[in-house]
Amino acid sequence: MTEPMWTPSAERVANARLTAFMDRLAEREGIACKTYSELWDWSRRDSDSLARFWSAVWDFCDVRAETRGETVLRDPEAMPGATFFPEARLNFAENLLNRRGAGEAIVFWGEDRVVRRITHDELYAQVSKLAQALSDQGVQPGDRVAAYLPNMPETVITMLATSALGAIFSSCSPDFGPQGVLDRFGQIEPKVLIAADAYYYNGKVRDSKANLRTVADQLPTLAKIFLVPYAGDGDPSDLPAAAERLDTALASYTPGEIAFARMPFNHPLYIMFSSGTTGKPKCIVHGAGNMLLLHMKEHQLQVDVKPGDRVFYFTTCGWMMWNWMVTALASGAALVLYDGSPFYPDWRILFRMAEAEGVTFFGTSAKFIDALGNQDANPAAEFDLSALRTLASTGSPLVAEGFDVVYSRIKADLQLASISGGTDICGCFVDGNPIGPVYRGEIQARCLGMDVDVVNQDGQSVRGEKGELVCRKPFPSMPVKFWNDPDGARYRKAYFSTFAGIWHHGDFAEITDNDGVIIHGRSDATLNPGGVRIGTAEIYRQVEKLPEVAESLVVGQDVDGDQRVVLFVRLNDGETLSDEMVERIKTTVRQGASPRHVPAKVLEVPDIPRTRSGKIVELAVRDVVHGKDVENREALANPEALEHFRNRPELAE
Repeated sequence: MTEPMWTPSAERVANARLTAFMDRLAEREGIACKTYSELWDWSRRDSDSLARFWSAVWDFCDVRAETRGETVLRDPEAMPGATFFPEARLNFAENLLNRRGAGEAIVFWGEDRVVRRITHDELYAQVSKLAQALSDQGVQPGDRVAAYLPNMPETVITMLATSALGAIFSSCSPDFGPQGVLDRFGQIEPKVLIAADAYYYNGKVRDSKANLRTVADQLPTLAKIFLVPYAGDGDPSDLPAAAERLDTALASYTPGEIAFARMPFNHPLYIMFSSGTTGKPKCIVHGAGNMLLLHMKEHQLQVDVKPGDRVFYFTTCGWMMWNWMVTALASGAALVLYDGSPFYPDWRILFRMAEAEGVTFFGTSAKFIDALGNQDANPAAEFDLSALRTLASTGSPLVAEGFDVVYSRIKADLQLASISGGTDICGCFVDGNPIGPVYRGEIQARCLGMDVDVVNQDGQSVRGEKGELVCRKPFPSMPVKFWNDPDGARYRKAYFSTFAGIWHHGDFAEITDNDGVIIHGRSDATLNPGGVRIGTAEIYRQVEKLPEVAESLVVGQDVDGDQRVVLFVRLNDGETLSDEMVERIKTTVRQGASPRHVPAKVLEVPDIPRTRSGKIVELAVRDVVHGKDVENREALANPEALEHFRNRPELAE
């Protein structure tokens, strides 16, 4: 067994929310677990322990509800079909607005241009007023309210006001073009749209109103548009007649106690969208109680969020991490929101904010950590990060060298929670363990209350080898349904068609000797040269060690009945792909991985296409390499980059 990179101190273990949970479990349930592994094993062992675990989470996290009911888990053997807390009635927003007073609830930084602070009392008042305004527009339980907004306080307020009424919230970030927005909102037919006039990115003002006009003209169900004045002129007069400034509209309302609509546990809360790079996005419906309970468990037990903490995640409103982050209000934390480029005016901006605001939980992407390493950034030497206890990374696998960057350049004493899950569950399958060690290159643990396993193609459990990530038993954040999927056929096909009765997530993964997890990439992007399955992350880890390489993308190209590995590299400024560099890349991959991982072709590209949440799009590039069209280019942040991969003469050889 390798030595850990970090081990929590005895004091930290004693003060962890997870330790308090385990103590309460022993006292009230007679379940004495001494380690995380023992707790995980009990929490998913059978339907009885599964129900007892989630019941204990409800009590420990102090969920507010009109009623909980007697039943915790109905039809536990049904996958899909099992339901949690079928008799409960609650309201999501009521749980997030459970603190009042003059303490800060939200701090907002809009690059280096804007800083705003909102107290708990002010947040409650703004939600109260907007809920009244939405109600006056006829918004009722089940109606959809859409946000086309930056990551700013008004987005949180909109979500809370929507859910307070029992309506359904959905969002896109303003960097989505009109077609990308219509591909999403056009399917769900919102009654109200709330949008910003403009936003800041990389120090520049980006107008939103032209796109907003196009979107509004093609959403016939809209009864109202509320325009949020932010970086533009705030003038709604050139928008459709239903448009009004949000601040003007709310001025006529008096804040008061909110009449929260207490709905069933799995009443729809969010409609979220798959990336949509291979067709129209799937509309994934998540339930209110489902999201509340899962997120509170993840925040408090997996990454140790406590009352008074300051939680930050670099995200836009088009990525599920926004929804995940906002629920931290229910655990008594304040939200630190940032909108704009994470590199404007340079890499220091997020750490300057973390220092100034006393951030205790800092969430980012693996690509951001890679970029810090490539730029020789050293936040630890420049900033006071003494408040920071936990750093989380997701979006793509964090390679072992990324762990080195965190512990050598950001902070030596913190929990590095490399986490992985997805929009499909709006949460995690593998996550942090605040009372356990961190091993280089490994995600700490499988999530509590989730019967997560890795299996071979026959569905048999495997250890120390790569396989498919699955979940064998029900968990609260399984989607309620897909929108416009009345018989559930698309839902079942998405998750249950590979292994009967088992959730198949589509990640290529491995459980290690430390009982940690390594994600090797998406299963549908897995390479298969000579019939041997290879995770793309295994190649990225080796290639991106080289100082000349900024980033890379690898696909499998079908040739003569087999598949060959093709590697595309974007080099740092001033570098060119010489024959000597190609050989160094191949040697590095061969020595660091295996001969089977060595790319048959190494080609240079000036840019690599990615989704709007920053993930590289291997499947779209694979389609282009094989001469296929990419239907939904609007899902990409830089669709023009696809042309660098089309009709490459080297790939015809």
